[in-house]
Amino acid sequence: MIKDGSPDARRQAPATERNRDPILSALREVLPLSGRVLEVAGGTGEHAVHFAAALPDLVWQPSDSDAEARASIAAWRVDAGLSNLLEPIALDAAAGWPDMAVEAVVCINMIHISPWAATEGLMAGAAKVLGSGHPLVLYGPYRRGGRALEPGNAAFDEDLKRRDDQWGLRSVEDVRACALDHGLAFDQLVEMPANNLMLVFRKR
Repeated sequence: MIKDGSPDARRQAPATERNRDPILSALREVLPLSGRVLEVAGGTGEHAVHFAAALPDLVWQPSDSDAEARASIAAWRVDAGLSNLLEPIALDAAAGWPDMAVEAVVCINMIHISPWAATEGLMAGAAKVLGSGHPLVLYGPYRRGGRALEPGNAAFDEDLKRRDDQWGLRSVEDVRACALDHGLAFDQLVEMPANNLMLVFRKR
């Protein structure tokens, strides 16, 4: 069994190297200058290392519901040796969230690869841990009302639904409505490369 922190536990996601710098550039514009950031569904941990290294005044708290993902995050953390990157915690967006307070919540590429209940849980949880005016930042591919999906996103959406009928690209409008139901006001939409979007909400 691979232990947390073992280099052999490190996973790699090919898309991470392509998207991490555009995401970082956008995050610089919306995250606070200091404080704690909770990353939900941290995946491999590569984003956490990259962002924590580039934003040393922020304390980065990665999380994931999957034990192997947390082992990967822990291994990347040990390799990076960053004092502002914390041990990953177990967090299922659709389940109960721990008692904590953070200055921002970041969630990358989760909403389309999870049941809608995870989005509802994400909104409820973010509203619980964020203070007034603090951001929830989402990144990934989305549908937009009145627009046809780009060919690549359409094919991706079909593949997701074949893998699990509860997965698929969500509409920006549905995500905004869900956020508002939990006291998170829409702040801005940022166009990102490869037909992705960044959605920013703030606690009312």
